[in-house]
Amino acid sequence: MSGYPSALVAVDHVEPVPRRIRATLNGELVVDTYDAQYLWEFPPYPQYYVPLADVVGDVLVDTGEVELHNRGKARIHTAGHGQARVYVDGLVEGHVRFDWDALDSWFEEEEEVFVHPRNPYSRCDAIRSSRLVRVERDGKLLAESYSTVIVFETGLPRRYNFPRLDVYFEHLTPSDTRTACPYKGRTTGYWSVGKHPDLAWSYDFPTAALLPIAGMIAFYNERVDLTIDGIEEPRPQTPFSA
Repeated sequence: MSGYPSALVAVDHVEPVPRRIRATLNGELVVDTYDAQYLWEFPPYPQYYVPLADVVGDVLVDTGEVELHNRGKARIHTAGHGQARVYVDGLVEGHVRFDWDALDSWFEEEEEVFVHPRNPYSRCDAIRSSRLVRVERDGKLLAESYSTVIVFETGLPRRYNFPRLDVYFEHLTPSDTRTACPYKGRTTGYWSVGKHPDLAWSYDFPTAALLPIAGMIAFYNERVDLTIDGIEEPRPQTPFSA
């Protein structure tokens, strides 16, 4: 009951991106390419490596610094709100790797992408379930339902999303926290329980693929007590994202 699939792609694995990739800075288009490459700097997800010829305008300013990586030698540039690395040899010669937050927005085709590129080898599925799921913390029942939507995301524990009518909001206190996910979108609310901050969250306007969880409430498996059909589910030992 506690297992979940892990990421399997090796570091420095390279694959073509079959999607148009664009990025903006201060309202201006600064990246527009049909020929980006995925490169996995660590196993969970890749980064975009963009052909230098597809970087628009003068967003890149060479600092004269050089970094040596297993994937090649990179010249460091300032770019927008951060840095970029232009590779002069190796696996991705002639490509630029921007710090994600150096630019304001990233798009795959016409859809904005948040936090980091989506891993083409990962899945994120929202599946309705009739299991009886109970969530407790410090002896308080926080949610109980036969009508959850389970999000199965590669590399993460299952996330049980509850209809709002099955959540005991008298134990939840709203917080100002907001986060984003490349697969699910931007959260629209977080809730704390007593001294435990941000145990629950909601996506009121998730990505198209995750529409079944719209407006529902999920909890961190790692920080609450879960029972599924009367069987206690062990807490994951590693903290994860929403």
